[in-house]
Amino acid sequence: MDSLHISNSLTRQKEKFEPLNPPFVGMYVCGPTVYSNVHLGNVRTFLTFDIVYRYLQHLGYKVRYVRNITDVGHLTGDTDDGEDKIGKKARLENLEPMEVVQKYTNDFHDVMDVFNILRPSIEPTATGHIVEQIEAIQKIIDNGYAYEVNGSVYFSVRTFSDDHPYGELSGRKIDELMNNTRDLDGQSEKRDPLDFALWKAADASHLMQWPSPWGRGFPGWHLECSVMSTKYLGEKFDIHGGGMDLKFPHHECEIAQNVGVTGCDCPVNYWMHGNMLTVNGRKMAKSEGNGFTPDELITGNHKLLDKGYSAMTVRFFMLMGHYASTLDFSNEALQAAEKGLSKLEKAVDTLAKLTPSSGEASFDAKEFGAKCAAAMNDDFNTPILIATLFEGVKIINGAAAGLVALTAEDITSLQDTFHAYLREVLGIQAEKNIGEGGGNEGETGALLDLIVDIRTQAKANKEWGTADKIRDVLAAHGITIQDGKDGSSWTRG
Repeated sequence: MDSLHISNSLTRQKEKFEPLNPPFVGMYVCGPTVYSNVHLGNVRTFLTFDIVYRYLQHLGYKVRYVRNITDVGHLTGDTDDGEDKIGKKARLENLEPMEVVQKYTNDFHDVMDVFNILRPSIEPTATGHIVEQIEAIQKIIDNGYAYEVNGSVYFSVRTFSDDHPYGELSGRKIDELMNNTRDLDGQSEKRDPLDFALWKAADASHLMQWPSPWGRGFPGWHLECSVMSTKYLGEKFDIHGGGMDLKFPHHECEIAQNVGVTGCDCPVNYWMHGNMLTVNGRKMAKSEGNGFTPDELITGNHKLLDKGYSAMTVRFFMLMGHYASTLDFSNEALQAAEKGLSKLEKAVDTLAKLTPSSGEASFDAKEFGAKCAAAMNDDFNTPILIATLFEGVKIINGAAAGLVALTAEDITSLQDTFHAYLREVLGIQAEKNIGEGGGNEGETGALLDLIVDIRTQAKANKEWGTADKIRDVLAAHGITIQDGKDGSSWTRG
């Protein structure tokens, strides 16, 4: 593809990306609720939009990336009931709510840094925008789409749906939603079971509350994203992202709130949603006993893991699946990713040492770069990009073995392409101890390097039997020796 196309969750079509105000792009992504340690689902979601952020910048766009921190309003129940998640954690840990927020915000940032996920341009908090949320609620009331009961304010979904579509993002119809709800039986102050809270009244025991025109309380969870996205990106902006689980009700409610405030029927041009993780074909969840933290994945300290895997191996593994597809964790898949990443890193090292061939080139380096761009332009298709980079690995290894002719210009072009797409777009950092090949395994790698050197010396002394024996013994243990004009190297597999 010559230009970037994005799969729009709202229209369910792949559409050409056309920013509202090029070269500027506004992107909002729903961030974490900071009441617990980061889980792998979080990592995948934020990695997805890290790739979007990186590639848009690679294309030359000036991106304002807003990703919020939810530090109030996210309740334990699904229907505006239950305790605030942060307040509950504060009681359990005997901490002030803001201590909980700071503790788990720090953890979130640490994990994002480990996986080389870039910080956003702006990272606003819900508690830092209480005034703006109160103002938005008042506008929604004034526009006739919300009502106050006993100090709480609720959004009237049915009233809103009389004037504007509701449920388009999730593909749900208002009548079907009504049929799937239970009667209120006088147990709720809501007028309709589909209505959702914009502001909740708080009693004296509630740890997080603020004054408002309707009494002391706290904002609803959905409201913060509407307020912070429009404050920093405008009433209409380019991209809104989040996990698939947020489509309904969170993002559906966001759209309704934005329209309820501004009257703009399409506040976001492109909606994007990352898919979920599974483990050995089953949904990842603590209750299933198959949920593990990023730390457990890296250390290998979990009953389902054979060993630990480096942060870059995990990042690479996640990018081997398209963001909109489910991704299944298994030891076999992680080990395959580890081996694949090792081959890429080894090729990068080999590429840095290549010398130009004499004569005409047998490889079109510019076409290779265009194929990489085409993969990313097709809805950020990282699996295709990775497959294309492996095509480049074959070329590099072929050149090292004297089977492919590369000019100095070709080598420079390949180096630039690998740096741009492996390092900058995919965000894969060169790291020690990635687990495979080329002297990157600590002591084991050093020993293998020494063995390869001994074999090289044996060949120089024409001790062919010794050289062959070393090669065969290593092969029996999964180590492959590659002989090229620039010397010998080893890889696993």
